[in-house]
Amino acid sequence: MSTEGLQTRSSVPAEQKWDLSDLFTSHKAWVKELHTLEKDIQRITCYKGTLHKGAAQLLECIKAYETYLERHIQVSTYASLHLSTDGSDPKRQHDAAKVAALTARINAQLTFIETELLEMSEEKLEQFKREEPKLNHYEKMLKDILRKKPYTLTAEVEETLATLEEVHQAPYTIYLRSKSSDMVFEPIQDGNGKELPMSAALYEEKYEISADTTVRRNAYDSYMHTLEKYKHTLAATYATEVTKQVTLAKLRGYDSVTEMLLQPQEVTLEMYENQLDIIQSELAPHMRRYARLKKEKLGLDEMRYCDLKAPLDPNYNPKTTYDKAREIIIDALKIMGPEYTEIIKESFTNSWIDWSNNIGKSTGAFCSSPYGSHPYILLTWTDTMESAFTLAHELGHAGHFYLAHKNQTLFNTRPSTYFIEAPSTMNELLLGNYLLDKTGNNIQMKRWVITQLLGTYYHNFITHLLEGEFQRRIYDLAEKGTPLTADVLSTQKKEAIQSFWGKDVIVDDSAGLIWMRQPHYYMGLYPYTYSAGLTISTAVARKIKEEGESAIQGWLDVLKAGGTLSPLELIKKVGIDMTEPDAIKTAVQYVGSLVDELEKSYE
Repeated sequence: MSTEGLQTRSSVPAEQKWDLSDLFTSHKAWVKELHTLEKDIQRITCYKGTLHKGAAQLLECIKAYETYLERHIQVSTYASLHLSTDGSDPKRQHDAAKVAALTARINAQLTFIETELLEMSEEKLEQFKREEPKLNHYEKMLKDILRKKPYTLTAEVEETLATLEEVHQAPYTIYLRSKSSDMVFEPIQDGNGKELPMSAALYEEKYEISADTTVRRNAYDSYMHTLEKYKHTLAATYATEVTKQVTLAKLRGYDSVTEMLLQPQEVTLEMYENQLDIIQSELAPHMRRYARLKKEKLGLDEMRYCDLKAPLDPNYNPKTTYDKAREIIIDALKIMGPEYTEIIKESFTNSWIDWSNNIGKSTGAFCSSPYGSHPYILLTWTDTMESAFTLAHELGHAGHFYLAHKNQTLFNTRPSTYFIEAPSTMNELLLGNYLLDKTGNNIQMKRWVITQLLGTYYHNFITHLLEGEFQRRIYDLAEKGTPLTADVLSTQKKEAIQSFWGKDVIVDDSAGLIWMRQPHYYMGLYPYTYSAGLTISTAVARKIKEEGESAIQGWLDVLKAGGTLSPLELIKKVGIDMTEPDAIKTAVQYVGSLVDELEKSYE
């Protein structure tokens, strides 16, 4: 059984869990608020059909909606976080389903706000803002809605689509449920024949980066063997998601599904394609050199796809406990100033972080930041520096949204997803630079830290970027009417991987199943934004190194701005222009310089 050797959620020590009582003091209190929310919807629906009557009426409605939405966010976050720590628990599944059903009903009833605003002329809306200046606090919300005007359907159709929101989310729900509750992985053996427990979390957080080639390859085989069993079901699930997006794009009159998905990001097609094209073409030669170096130093018969994350120096992998990593991360981020440092410290002392490894826990890592409360971070700790970098990454999200929530109202907190990964990857770079400064003349330690930094770029410039390339291929096929079977999806994924690595890496057929690994494909054009965020943070980290305090203060101002500015405006506040390819090329060159340093260290 894949769960052998793993603890149940109930047996996880309290110090390894987050504390959700800051959201709701008890499950009973959550249930009460859930029911109250459904009743209180009338406090907003009473404004239906009246928003055109006056500025005061419109302001009252928006303020009531904002307050209601904050409560709903906390209710839904509580259920989602509970489910993420044990997706196999039927009670947690039931609670999540109840929230999903309620959300669909709420969204359907509240479509009138957007519809009535879209029916209002721009002249009238401007008049209302002059009459009631407080409406200007909601400028971002109003702009976001008005951008949809050319693509909005009739009020009746919009309400119908909102009613079907639970159905629209079904592919994502099915994917998560299948991965957390149904997938069983066979145990593996190490080089000595010892049996080891196997799970998706163990593979992704431990075995994939193991120095033991036998463990690494056996774990890969076990992982892929299980994915193979589910490929047809999950292919149908993902195909449904893609068909939904393509159909909605046509229904609303967009030229393409890509145009529809980029619109809320406020990103041009050229910016999107620059990220995909420039990184794939210009980064590949550097990373192929890195793959050849690994093959040589690890003495591998061949560099397989499953060997790419193997440590370059298997004999030097200093263990890092959670407590030690906490100290290192806090010290590394002190450069950001006292206010930011206190946020990081509080995340550790006030149980914002869930770092256990238990049955049913969601794989990977994330940070959830409900407005009106504090951020929550989930990861599976493995006593490796890889986990420390992951934790620093999620703390970047936490620090960002803590500052945005503190300085902005709810509707002004969330920036474009094009920017969203910049604060998180910034923390990874700050941690890497801090560790490099501490290495002194220790060549082996310096080499190890460089590989950690390269791990950051691998994750964002290769793993997630190739997810983005896969999406581009799949949406193109879907719009041409190609059926998205498991074989089609796997072929496209393998081709994207092989195209990047060329002849330097053996990409087996099983690698094509990697499209089943991430939930990102159910989140629109999200994967490629990791590379955009790291491109931005690379440029800002360089500015911090060169300019010091002024660059740090400028970055903090950007974090506090939340979503009040477009991504291009946010980035320009720190002197970076993402409409040109220069920042991308500079980031790629920096990765190349890291590979150069590694090669020189062995001369």
